[in-house]
Amino acid sequence: MPYTVLPHQATFGSALQQKFEHIETPFFYYDMALLHATLEQIKAFGLRRGYHIHYALKANSNIKILQAIKGFGLGADCVSGNEVKRALEVGFLPQHIAFAGVGKTDTEINFGLDHGIFSFNCESAQELEVINALAAKKNKVAHVALRINPNVDANTHHYITTGLQENKFGINTWELDQIIDKLKDLTHLQVKGIHFHIGSQISSLQVYEQLCHKVNTLQRYFQEKGLVLDHINVGGGLGINYEEPGSALIPDFKGYFDVFQQHLHLLPGQEVHFELGRSVVGQCGSLISRVLYVKHGQKKKFVVLDAGMTELIRPALYQALHHVENLSGQPSTTLYDV
Repeated sequence: MPYTVLPHQATFGSALQQKFEHIETPFFYYDMALLHATLEQIKAFGLRRGYHIHYALKANSNIKILQAIKGFGLGADCVSGNEVKRALEVGFLPQHIAFAGVGKTDTEINFGLDHGIFSFNCESAQELEVINALAAKKNKVAHVALRINPNVDANTHHYITTGLQENKFGINTWELDQIIDKLKDLTHLQVKGIHFHIGSQISSLQVYEQLCHKVNTLQRYFQEKGLVLDHINVGGGLGINYEEPGSALIPDFKGYFDVFQQHLHLLPGQEVHFELGRSVVGQCGSLISRVLYVKHGQKKKFVVLDAGMTELIRPALYQALHHVENLSGQPSTTLYDV
């Protein structure tokens, strides 16, 4: 009896059920037509406004998916050296690759320097010093963006909140004076922008409005300090609908980009960059699995699949909801723990 654990909609129907019957499970199924439709919306409401959008490889680094995303004109957002390498292998241009993450190693930084990537999104004074020293050894100037912790509550699960003062991510605002003083001595760095990322699976656009107000305040701060910023990177984190996935196959990208167009105050010639991940690919992916056993406990009945945390960790990690659909089409009124 084949089952599917779906991060999206829909009834697959008998044709796809028959197609899957003889394929070894578990495996991931990607609806490329839905991916293309999603990318069309991102292009219409984001790219055509002049926004620069980096796809977050941590959401899914499947080569065919990356090729489709690159084909629509998106750049890459990476959080490891191997993600930078994967992006380059797929054909993303170095000047379209942003490298974030709190724990960049010397090897990873050197790899980015050697390939002339768009920006290192830096999270601490120590990281700035390390990148400066490594760039000096190569007689290069590294382009960096300062990742700032704006203390904005994304109202999401605490495991995936990244923009509060209690989180490990980014430079706190009270550190900025010290950071700017330090930059005077870091002659192999060029600050090109500031960067923010406040969390994942964000469902309220009002959160992004709050972020815009914080960014506007920081813009004035950097102007007073005489630092001209080429770009503002507002991160990503836009969520998808897990509760009623069939009613919203594509997130509200128009509403999302509208918030920044209406509330973010830019300087002449300044670029806005985004780092979207889950909202690009989440709805098009499904985990196809089979039932191996049914166990009857004293209080619960259990369905045991051939897929587990190795294929889908989110429910166990932070109580995340996923839709489950029985592909066999056999009706059941029995409640199981899967």
